[in-house]
Amino acid sequence: MAPKRNTNWDPILLISQIVSIQTLHYLTLSILVPPLLSFFAETTSLSYEGGAASIGMIMDWREMAGRPTVRGIHGDRWGAYSWAWSGGKRIGYGSQEDRWDGQADPMRGWIIALCWLMACSADIYYLYALIRRPRLILDFALTLVFNHLVLTSYYSASIPTSGFFWLVMVGGSILTVVMAEQLCVKREMSEGLSVVPVQEDQAVDEVELGTLLRRD
Repeated sequence: MAPKRNTNWDPILLISQIVSIQTLHYLTLSILVPPLLSFFAETTSLSYEGGAASIGMIMDWREMAGRPTVRGIHGDRWGAYSWAWSGGKRIGYGSQEDRWDGQADPMRGWIIALCWLMACSADIYYLYALIRRPRLILDFALTLVFNHLVLTSYYSASIPTSGFFWLVMVGGSILTVVMAEQLCVKREMSEGLSVVPVQEDQAVDEVELGTLLRRD
């Protein structure tokens, strides 16, 4: 009878890890984005986009790209009444007197991009703690970005076309993969060292890295 093959394939564990990494990434963004936008972003245009705590600030790629999502009552951005939309739903409007002039706030895009890179820095620890294996870091990091691309395209009903958005995605992925792999490799190397106990008749300085003896 042939012996059973040992396999590490565990779909439940794999799906749990993907969901955990994705959830922790968005949780980190939800902690960082609202307060920074409230302090540094232009308030009028921000209110038309749903406010600092709007889910669109995380899920709509146009926010990071600095492209307004507000449209006027006749479909233009400068109608008599301007409506704010988030996730396909109308969330507010303004009259001619208090309406937004339609100009995008460049600071908002930079803040969201910075928050994304900060979340990618946090992902280094999440991958280090949950995934652990260096050869799997690249797969999970790219899966996170791919899932976000699918979700943001669905949320905004359009595929990302901003070069700045793609640059942030690529830069964040490189940062996460390189740093997380380095940490995991260092841990494996430190855990893989075996120390041979010193014999009573040996001098301590004759042992090098637990296995190599120094010969005079």
